Amino acid sequence: MADAPHLVLRGLAKTYPGADGAAVRGVDLAVERGLMLAVLGPSGCGKSTTLRLIAGLVTPTAGHVEVDGHDLTGVPVHRRDMGVVFQSYALFPHLDVARNVAFGLEMRKLAKAEVRRRVGEALDLVRLGHLSGRRIAQLSGGQQQRVALARALVVEPSVLLLDEPLSNLDAQLRTAMRDEIGRIQRETGITTVFVTHDQQEALSMADAVAVMNEGRIEQTGTPEDIYERPAGPFVARFVGRANLIEGTSRGRDGERTVVELPGLGKIPAAGGPVESGRPATVLLRPHRIALAPSADTGAPHGTVLSAAYAGETVAYRVRIGGDGPVLDVERPTGTHQALGPGAEVALSWAPEAPRIVVGSA
Repeated sequence: MADAPHLVLRGLAKTYPGADGAAVRGVDLAVERGLMLAVLGPSGCGKSTTLRLIAGLVTPTAGHVEVDGHDLTGVPVHRRDMGVVFQSYALFPHLDVARNVAFGLEMRKLAKAEVRRRVGEALDLVRLGHLSGRRIAQLSGGQQQRVALARALVVEPSVLLLDEPLSNLDAQLRTAMRDEIGRIQRETGITTVFVTHDQQEALSMADAVAVMNEGRIEQTGTPEDIYERPAGPFVARFVGRANLIEGTSRGRDGERTVVELPGLGKIPAAGGPVESGRPATVLLRPHRIALAPSADTGAPHGTVLSAAYAGETVAYRVRIGGDGPVLDVERPTGTHQALGPGAEVALSWAPEAPRIVVGSA
């Protein structure tokens, strides 16, 4: 028999007095022990409120938070056995690194020798042992973030909660800290939930991703599930770039649904099935579309409207036919003949690239 999930949210909801609607609307989630879950969504979708509900910093309007089968809904913050790293880090500027990390242990009135031992281990884990005597103002943003991590981990929590942990860092440092947080999570084996609006963070760091929108969970799955098999148009658009093309189902071709798309003809697409004659929306990721100078190949044709060089890639906008849909196309730099606005092009893709998404685009 499989082990029960470590952290479970059941019907978790929060409505603030005077608000037009609920900030969190009946969230159900289950996180296996030792895994990292990313709660991904746009600003204002309720993801940080969900994290605070888990931590006990916000009282739910309805629902329950359970850890190892124990209902923690009415348990105060300091008794939940959770470590929290806030977006602002919330470090004490008047204390040095070691005293910041020791704060939670001192509040628990542990023996001084035990505090020193655990602080040393926590700082070694985040690779800051050599800076234990530094003041917070003397640290870089990445170092401050690691101090906040050490402070959360030193109390040996059952669950680690991270609220937009990398949002205050520059792009290069964010990449380094993604790797660092992943390393620490793997070494400690601690069940971790972090919230982010950055899809790259979620896909690269997490074992599972929950995509949130307007207080609800739209889809939960592995990073590959979320990206390759989005449950609906919102997930398809929010996680990665997406062309969503509305068409009409024309029956089945083996395991695929044939969808007639304006300017593109009849395209077999994975997903569905959709009853013949019914509307169907097809997802085509921009990087899965290839372009070539137009030739009489029978492939769909279009006209380049714009081409934007972005270093590693070139982003094209291509109108299909004379008045068909406009598609985003992304090609790696140096892998194709450069095409400028007005160029006539033929489009192609692998058979597995088109996918039906459920719901209206």
